[in-house]
Amino acid sequence: MPQSRPQTPSPRRVGVREFRGNLTSFLKQVEDGQRFVLTSHHKVVAEIGPPSQDIVVRKPGALRGKIKLAEDFDSLPADVLTSMEDEA
Repeated sequence: MPQSRPQTPSPRRVGVREFRGNLTSFLKQVEDGQRFVLTSHHKVVAEIGPPSQDIVVRKPGALRGKIKLAEDFDSLPADVLTSMEDEA
């Protein structure tokens, strides 16, 4: 017998103007797990909800010393430079 997925309540539809006017309240509800679908003129424009579990927090400097740039990184080949100057 196939295993059924747990029922999750459908996101609440909220107009952008209402969301903007009550931002703090809506963000507290998002922290509690609530999801919202934002609409503008009855058209869905965004979804907002808690972050997924697989988000990785970046660590500044984690790649320091591991990325090397070529010595000529900032140099343009003469033919490319000439073609750019001709277009001006």
